[in-house]
Amino acid sequence: MKLSLTQAILCEGKHDVQRLQGIFDALILPTHGFQIYNNAARRKLFGKLAEQRGLIIVTDSDPAGMQIRNFISQNIPAELVTHVFVPRADIEVEDTDNAVILQAFERAGVVGDAPQRVPLDESEPAGRAGARPLHTTKLQLYRDGFSGKPGAKARYQALLRALDLPEHLSTGHFCAIVTHEEYTNAQTAIDHDL
Repeated sequence: MKLSLTQAILCEGKHDVQRLQGIFDALILPTHGFQIYNNAARRKLFGKLAEQRGLIIVTDSDPAGMQIRNFISQNIPAELVTHVFVPRADIEVEDTDNAVILQAFERAGVVGDAPQRVPLDESEPAGRAGARPLHTTKLQLYRDGFSGKPGAKARYQALLRALDLPEHLSTGHFCAIVTHEEYTNAQTAIDHDL
């Protein structure tokens, strides 16, 4: 049985569309890879869909997929976009197991009991009564040596591996999808192993 989603799903290619159509009953559209850079009408359509129903972006986690994701994201308000990250950069969305795709959608808060996504803007308070769980902040990453300090890159990569997240995930995206509890557990495990 397919899961119904009201949001439109944006992916890279037709094979990704086919894979996701086997899991979700939703409007699923491809960017056609880097062709999105030269197709203003398609970008306008994505913006309109984001305004009308919300947009879920799920691209490969390799550098090209992250570049496409970031290009689209910069033209659509953050509150209209949910980012779903398939963990491994060496496996494309089209080749990813359904269970792994579902876990990625759960982590993003699209399906299941996972906390809802948060905007990449850290100015929104996260600890209100009835609000989603507190998410990690860039300041925490800095304080704990995962950014901006000697050895931070290696520590951050270890953190991403511990959480089964893509190796090219920006700290902004990390903070938007990783709860404080997940972060603390992974940090403890990394520090214990060192």
